[in-house]
Amino acid sequence: MPQYEQWLVEIRKACTQFEGYLSTDVIRPFGKEHTYVVIIRFAGFDNLTRWMESGERRAFMRQMEPFLTKGDRYQIKTGLEFWFAPSDGKKATPWKQFLVTWSAIFPLSLIVTALLGPALDLLSFPGATIVARLANTALLVVLMVYVVMPRYTKLVSHWLFR
Repeated sequence: MPQYEQWLVEIRKACTQFEGYLSTDVIRPFGKEHTYVVIIRFAGFDNLTRWMESGERRAFMRQMEPFLTKGDRYQIKTGLEFWFAPSDGKKATPWKQFLVTWSAIFPLSLIVTALLGPALDLLSFPGATIVARLANTALLVVLMVYVVMPRYTKLVSHWLFR
């Protein structure tokens, strides 16, 4: 739907003007689906609330209202549950969540350690081991939250939510 696609471009631009805006991801319909999923990330609940309650967002929603068959439906998720709760209400079983998370963390931790290790080995002061572990885990968590898990859960979603 070209009108909706243009609207997405404009509303995304408006989001970027709000404090704490991080990113917007759009999952377009595929197959027999007609539903778009739009994921907007903000740094912190207060920043998200400012956007959700803004006049700008209300104006955008009024503009698109005639085209939304089910109205303005949204969910606010934080943390890990976001990876494992698709919009259609299906839930991933805990053992599948474990396997997906572990299968992402294990190789990523090996890669992060291999890449950061040599540089961090150069640190030679009391507490350097703790600083190295902090750096390692910080990079691992950033990659998991913003890069790996959003894409990985989408990739395995057919199996994960079956």
